[in-house]
Amino acid sequence: MLVAHRIRLDPNNVQATYLARAAGTARFAYNWALGEWRKQYEACKTDPTLPKPSEAALRRLLNSIKRDSFPWMLDVTKNAPQMAIMQLGRAFENFFAGRARYPRFRRKGRDDRFTLSNDQLRIEARRIRIPKLGWVRMRETLRFAGRIVSASVARVANHWYASITVETSELPAPLAENQGSVGIDLGVKALATLSTGETFEGPKALRTLLIRLRRLSRSVSCKVKGSRNRAKAKLKLAKLHARIANIRRDSLHQLSTSITRRFNTIGIEDLNVKGMLGNRHMARAIADMGFYELRRQLEYKAAWRGGQVVLADRWFPSSKLCSGCAYRLDELSLDVRHWTCPSCGASHDRDVNAAINLRNMAVSSTASACGGEGAGPARERRVKPAPAKQESNGKVNHG
Repeated sequence: MLVAHRIRLDPNNVQATYLARAAGTARFAYNWALGEWRKQYEACKTDPTLPKPSEAALRRLLNSIKRDSFPWMLDVTKNAPQMAIMQLGRAFENFFAGRARYPRFRRKGRDDRFTLSNDQLRIEARRIRIPKLGWVRMRETLRFAGRIVSASVARVANHWYASITVETSELPAPLAENQGSVGIDLGVKALATLSTGETFEGPKALRTLLIRLRRLSRSVSCKVKGSRNRAKAKLKLAKLHARIANIRRDSLHQLSTSITRRFNTIGIEDLNVKGMLGNRHMARAIADMGFYELRRQLEYKAAWRGGQVVLADRWFPSSKLCSGCAYRLDELSLDVRHWTCPSCGASHDRDVNAAINLRNMAVSSTASACGGEGAGPARERRVKPAPAKQESNGKVNHG
């Protein structure tokens, strides 16, 4: 099993300068390889006898010319440009397989990162050794024991982080308490409503800090491009974006940890988040919730604890279906939060009823997979439980 631990680094000024140069070298190598890939591909279309571009050929080409054309690359670890080209090769593999879009050029300030292979790094207690730099202090020790596979060093705002991937044979977390099954209904007003009646509102970090975000964005646009004041304003804006992301990520980790710690089987909707973001009236609120990130965390943490996540079919009518008698409404508008079943007369809270239906779907699907009766409109999510980021250690407070 592969797991990853993201640790903040504590470099001095000289070390921070080296990290920035290594990230710039990796970004330049990636963009250079992408440009060469495009040129060679166009040449192949006009002359079919020419070899098609490949990641290995581009790495050999860079090694043959960098000493004369790019001598400054020799000042940083050789992993920075080589691993960047390998990542470009994987990006093209995903593109041709239909799993991702066409690779795009990396930008300074947005893609400041480089990767180290396991033979080029060492970790001892609270420090990491980077080639041609030496030991760099870390804010905490590595929490997982096993063989270190790689490490990715990245800058977020003005902080540097190392995401260390470890191959381990032990489960990173104890088994779930097995309090039965639970259904989770996701929404905008409340991030998650459980079939037990618990609700989690979500931090809504973007909505809370939106006024400050707009003010800092205007401040950046008013500064002269290339000036020191613009660089300072951009750093303030980047810090705020990082704070919003951290608040959202921390709350999602607390919620997903609480659910997977208690329940063994989890039923959840397979939402078309990309399609939902097309609604200009709700796009910001939907993006502020982090639906897909919550689902991703539930999947790998459930696998850690020996549980499973069952996804409902995208067209499963969880809100329109009566959880008592299975009567299905023809229509149910979004503004209706409570409704009464015409068949059995039961009164339903829209979100709680949907969560109960998702739980029943997960139970029936699990029973069917084990040879029992009943096949629900769902599919069990088989996931590779890593690489995954280490979750926060806080406790979640449900409303």
